[in-house]
Amino acid sequence: MRKFLPLIGSHPGGRSAMTCRYRCGDACFHETPNVSDNEYVGDVIAGALSRRSMVRAAAVVTAAAAAGGVMGGVGAPSAAAASSGPGSESHGGKGHKAARGLRFAAVAPNTADAVVVPDGHAQNVVIRWGDPILRGAPAFDPDRQSAKAQAGQFGYNNDYMAVLDVPGERHRQLMVINHEYTDEQLMFAGYDAEAPTREQAEIGWAAHGLSVLVVQEEQGSGRLTAVTRHRLNRRITGTTPFEVTGPAAGSELLKTSADPEGTRILGTLNNCGGGITPWGTVLSGEENFNQYFANGGGVTEPTTAARLKRYGITGGASQRKWERFDKRFDVAREPNEVNRFGWVVEIDPYDPEATPRKLTALGRFKHEAAEPRLTADGRPVLYMGDDEKFDYFYKFVSSKRMKRGSSRAAREHNRTLLDEGTLYVAKFSGDSAAGEIDGSGKLPKDGEFDGSGEWIPLASGDTSYVPGMTAEEVYVFTRMAADKVGATKMDRPEDVEPSPRTGRVYIALTNNSDRGKPGKAPADEVNPRNANKHGQILELNEHWDDPAADRFQWRLFLVCGDPEDPATYFGGFPKDQVSPISCPDNITFDVHGNLWISTDGNALGSHDGLFGVATAGERRGEVKQFLTVPTGAETCGPIVQERRVMVAVQHPGEVDGASVEKPASQWPDGEGELVRPSVVSVWREDGRDIGV
Repeated sequence: MRKFLPLIGSHPGGRSAMTCRYRCGDACFHETPNVSDNEYVGDVIAGALSRRSMVRAAAVVTAAAAAGGVMGGVGAPSAAAASSGPGSESHGGKGHKAARGLRFAAVAPNTADAVVVPDGHAQNVVIRWGDPILRGAPAFDPDRQSAKAQAGQFGYNNDYMAVLDVPGERHRQLMVINHEYTDEQLMFAGYDAEAPTREQAEIGWAAHGLSVLVVQEEQGSGRLTAVTRHRLNRRITGTTPFEVTGPAAGSELLKTSADPEGTRILGTLNNCGGGITPWGTVLSGEENFNQYFANGGGVTEPTTAARLKRYGITGGASQRKWERFDKRFDVAREPNEVNRFGWVVEIDPYDPEATPRKLTALGRFKHEAAEPRLTADGRPVLYMGDDEKFDYFYKFVSSKRMKRGSSRAAREHNRTLLDEGTLYVAKFSGDSAAGEIDGSGKLPKDGEFDGSGEWIPLASGDTSYVPGMTAEEVYVFTRMAADKVGATKMDRPEDVEPSPRTGRVYIALTNNSDRGKPGKAPADEVNPRNANKHGQILELNEHWDDPAADRFQWRLFLVCGDPEDPATYFGGFPKDQVSPISCPDNITFDVHGNLWISTDGNALGSHDGLFGVATAGERRGEVKQFLTVPTGAETCGPIVQERRVMVAVQHPGEVDGASVEKPASQWPDGEGELVRPSVVSVWREDGRDIGV
């Protein structure tokens, strides 16, 4: 008889217990890894930044809110069309039209088991889990899965997506897509969580990682189709060899019995957010890697045990039981293997033979994103969030300049840019007295949540700036280094995106239901709500607009939740004309300068979705919902082009109690077919640009 693990009944936001179990190993129900007593923003002396000095950030004030209630009256519109909601194409209020790029009828909150798009738009599924992409890979057969087949097929639970040009091939694009995690209960009929088979484990390894895939554009529409077996197509999996580069390569902390040199790692796991470098490679962050490793609770050596605990490696058997089939997933047998995950990886999508790399100069934590900017003199700067309650926001400043062009010499030089530089962590200061920030969302006396901040250096090359830690220790145990220097505890910093127009950096802070609980960090000016269910978007402006600066200014741009909650804030835009939004996760920009936000765990009773919001002008803060995703799904990896929008529909049907035999969703192929994570393209039926 098939056995199921007990489901935890109460989960933060709108996530199911199943999602929390398979995606992050129930991180929210374990002890918070960050138990440091470093300084809170609310304790910092006020007045670090005057109101006048904030003007150049050109950002409207944000208010913050106490956690809002669940939105009532959510309906389910037809799967074929959207229902008009707030922020329709033309209305009163500020001006008469939505910002350019956002002129569509907003999709109303709903619970339809479909991808619901605005009226006048069409969609297609570009590729599904299991579709073949490599030569020799078979068509997907849910009853005849194998690790060999999966290694040539599109992986599971698509997340971040990057799109690049295909040289010399018109109307084709090259996509790089992360595969964050597997949900074996929805993959295998009769799955027994207590007794998985070796084949199921190996299929899981092959379903993780990344897919590189060429897609064909249909002229006159936004439809995309996969070009199977293209020469650039590639699968990177949980067993693909990776090269270790940067200052921690060869460290004793990375050496294992299988890799005594500490320079070569098998596989990448739990790949979430990412970024595209100016030199044409793709970055991918390893996030909730801790859940794959077993028996951390049995380690008694104090230093090692503290390090494991800080990264959430506790307890006995892992969820998937992979340690039964490969000892590297057993911390008791291979104590350093876990240190080989939690990095940013870099791949060259134009060279299927190139060995992907793990970049140790960028630090090790639960990487949600790695988004680059260039300094005026051509040095890359990367912004990175650590997606855990009360963890930190980082950046890396390279010490080397990028070489322009695609020559071999330029490409070889640019491969080294992310191996040499300085790693920093952010400390945010509010400009209001600590007593004015009470966690209720009440505005301080100056009428805004804003302030300044500093970038605290952690390490550069072989030099550590953290007392009591070597440089290698800083890179491998970056969280502990940030604890020591007093970084600001944040509400789950997830994706980050610099505006290509203004250079301002936008950070999605998804939620933190533990903020303000006894023994936990209280509200502060940058995280102003206790029991924060809905999250916020932060806007950061580097001093003198220099990405390499050691100081910055900040203010909150959106404070998410039900617009009827009097404390929520939408960039100053009238709240009766915005779409409700909860739990911002992945973000991107369109060509018009609008920020697009995908959500994860909507706590307002509707399905997750994709939202556009103007960041400048009289429509600044106007949030408009563009689509919603099916039952149990999360919206990931948005890409917004002039004539199409693409989203990765992750974990559809992942609802408590669901299984292959008892599906909770019929998407994308209808009744009787296996529920499959997929990539969707959306376009206007009249062939015109999106939102104009």
